[in-house]
Amino acid sequence: MPNSNVETCPVCGVKIIGGDKVIFSSGPVGTRARLWARVCNYAKKSGCINQDQEAIGSVHENDYYNPIK
Repeated sequence: MPNSNVETCPVCGVKIIGGDKVIFSSGPVGTRARLWARVCNYAKKSGCINQDQEAIGSVHENDYYNPIK
């Protein structure tokens, strides 16, 4: 029986579970805010399921990608 609480974005393939738990292809589990800050904000493709500001919530500085220098 499929889990109805799992959404898969047709644009990037990321799975969103239970509304805010995001499973990235690599790295730790994140949130919709982190997904938006790292992917959706830049991709801006039709069909993205992570564009609703209310669902995304507050984006914090540590949600953005910061490469190790």
